[in-house]
Amino acid sequence: MKKIICVLLSLLLAALCVSPAFAAEQEDTFGAYDHVFIIGVDGAGRFFKDADTPNFDRDLLKLAGLDNPFADGAVDYTARAETITISAQNWGAMLTGVSYLSHGMTNESTGANERSSDTRYPTIFKYARDAFPEAELAAIVNWDNIAYGIIENDINATKIYPDNGDEGVTDAICDYFNAGNDPKLFFVQLDSVDGVGHSLGSKAPEYIQQIETVDGYLGRIYDAIEANGLMENGLFIVVADHGHTVAGGHGGLTMRETNVTLAVAGKTVKKGGQLDKLARNRDVAAIALYALGIERPAHMSARLPANLFADVLGEPRSVKNDALDNFVSLFAWLVTLMTAFI
Repeated sequence: MKKIICVLLSLLLAALCVSPAFAAEQEDTFGAYDHVFIIGVDGAGRFFKDADTPNFDRDLLKLAGLDNPFADGAVDYTARAETITISAQNWGAMLTGVSYLSHGMTNESTGANERSSDTRYPTIFKYARDAFPEAELAAIVNWDNIAYGIIENDINATKIYPDNGDEGVTDAICDYFNAGNDPKLFFVQLDSVDGVGHSLGSKAPEYIQQIETVDGYLGRIYDAIEANGLMENGLFIVVADHGHTVAGGHGGLTMRETNVTLAVAGKTVKKGGQLDKLARNRDVAAIALYALGIERPAHMSARLPANLFADVLGEPRSVKNDALDNFVSLFAWLVTLMTAFI
């Protein structure tokens, strides 16, 4: 048994060290977008694939040659969440590009709503502000910890917290775009799927039904963006922070909790691309910065997965950056494999 475990660990470590593919000809897609729209669906895990989601799958970018940008764009339903499958750890990783072991954010610490740019691991909002001093940056969320406890409060970003559920968040988003706003970086967090997951679990019909309800909100958001002429040069990312167990709740290492949806659509996204198996939800940070033409900080462990952009083959997962997380992830993945049929 010990020999088997050692072999598995060696193989997993080798997978982290060896690139599935390397970057090439990046000048054609680097900075190809005027806008990045990140739509986070809290608690949805991998389960978009089990729901009827016409807006998630619909034709948003005809001018980009995509029939169904998320169905035929670059999608992974088994992207890896952070080892601690809790909201702040994951939203923090997605926005900073480093693991929870590095950024150190928790639900409790972000509740203080006091984060400034005087931090070792800034978010992509801070890097966007530095690169585009006059640009509009915005976050409209259902959980104020993200807007004020994760995203810096001293970078002149628009932050809206309607405090009246996903429908209220969607109303605020539509009002925002219909007012003529033109954001360089835009972040949304919808929360209702997580609520149903906590109360009923991920096998409940109501859980899948709530993903379908949220898909209706996605349609309204897309319509508002398109109506205001921001679709063609926009990169769209739909991502989940974690999933839920059968009984409900999250924080553990089962595949239902750790496997998450990561979908990307845009004019340079590889049609039909299946992201490589090292993809993680924290890679959102690397994808967003690349799309906007912002050089990624050297400390980030977020990466560009293979089969994402048409002329970029992909990047290796860094072993040097977040080294402790790499080793923790190895053991966590072994535990996850043992729960494959749960």
